[in-house]
Amino acid sequence: MRQLIQRVKEASVSIDGKEVARIGKGFLVLLGVTHDDTEEDLEYLAQKLTKIRLFDDAEGVMNLDVQQVGGDVLVVSQFTLLASTRKGNRPSYIAAAPEAVSRPMYERFVQRVEALTGRKVATGEFGADMQVSLTNDGPVTVWMDSKQR
Repeated sequence: MRQLIQRVKEASVSIDGKEVARIGKGFLVLLGVTHDDTEEDLEYLAQKLTKIRLFDDAEGVMNLDVQQVGGDVLVVSQFTLLASTRKGNRPSYIAAAPEAVSRPMYERFVQRVEALTGRKVATGEFGADMQVSLTNDGPVTVWMDSKQR
């Protein structure tokens, strides 16, 4: 399982020109699920997401987590995080799990982050053609793979 965390001032998701989710200060998380991901992978990334200190404290040091700053979380499914670009010029997505596997993992990830933060997590629409807008703060962007601990 992979997640790309972007610290944002704001982020939103639109589908067919209609906004379906919006957050203020917090994290935009792009999440990709592979075939062999387990609940352990899900738990690892959910814990890391909710505890990673990417917000500045009073001294300007990234020392605060999303909960400490009252931040929001927006999670968007993105199978392209599993792309392989080793051969040729067209990425291969064979490592991405099929919807029957990835959708339930995505939904459980969102539920777990909600449980850990005690706050509602905004989402896109799984499998939809989404337009994601954000104002990256910093910019601060962190990539994590549950298989590379």
